Amino acid sequence: MDIKPNHPTVSVIIPIYRNEVFILELYERLISTLNCITEKFEIILVNDCSPDHSWDIIKTIASHDQRVIGINFARNFGQHYAITAGLDQSRYDWVVVMDGDLQDKPEQIKPMLSKALEGYDIVQGRRVNRQDSFLKKLSSKLFYQLFSYLTETKQDSSIANFGVYHRKVIEVVVSMRESLRFFPVMIKWVGFRSTMIDIDHGVRESGKSGYSFRKLIHLSMNTIISFSDKPLRLTVKVGFGISLCAFIYTSYIVIKAFLGDTSIQGWSSLIASVWLLGGFIISILGVLGLYISRIFDEAKKRPIYIIKETTKTLK
Repeated sequence: MDIKPNHPTVSVIIPIYRNEVFILELYERLISTLNCITEKFEIILVNDCSPDHSWDIIKTIASHDQRVIGINFARNFGQHYAITAGLDQSRYDWVVVMDGDLQDKPEQIKPMLSKALEGYDIVQGRRVNRQDSFLKKLSSKLFYQLFSYLTETKQDSSIANFGVYHRKVIEVVVSMRESLRFFPVMIKWVGFRSTMIDIDHGVRESGKSGYSFRKLIHLSMNTIISFSDKPLRLTVKVGFGISLCAFIYTSYIVIKAFLGDTSIQGWSSLIASVWLLGGFIISILGVLGLYISRIFDEAKKRPIYIIKETTKTLK
């Protein structure tokens, strides 16, 4: 079913990194899908300083199709910064955010937009049969469970960036200029009327994800520190718990002394206590240091990303 009679205008944002083998097919499938939806659309391809020939391919496509806008970063900033650059330049009423490796299928845009036109501001794709490695699915699930607990929000590992978002949602996200970006959480934070639909998740036919296990751990730590203060509150609770145990044990020793039992208990408990308290204090200092480093990054007011070149003049 075509959506043209409703006259939606659509911007598609795609971060590109090591996707040279997918870009042409992605473009062709997007054009085929979007032509059935609307006559007014744009495709914004943001090259995150990919080390392959992705930017050359983007420039070639953009030179033949003015609806395609290419943005090339001066260095690698990360997927969510590339999404931010695309959002900053998007113009139309509905914005689609998706990955560039064809695991997010362009054909799924139509059912998501149809659902959005029923009165929703946000429609996200839920990957019912996620086509990723066991390790990636496990690490993602553990991350979202931990993140849900630490941020006291409900996060779903089956939902990533792929979705359709109304302009008013995107304007709020664009106004959030903190240095650390994590698009799914920012979307969750802004609110608005949202829903999700089940989508097919494609198999990555070539290459591998840009997220190594080390990068996932780094992203997890930064995201939790940036979007939650619960680690600080947990250290306070643990500190009170240790203080309570120390008070109880001290009271026990004092009572025994009053009863005339002053025998030396040995050094095992003393050494264990010193190591326990020392490790806890160092952990607290480490958590505080992470939060201070985030404050330091925000205080520097550096640009979120740096654009090296574009295929056309940006707004």
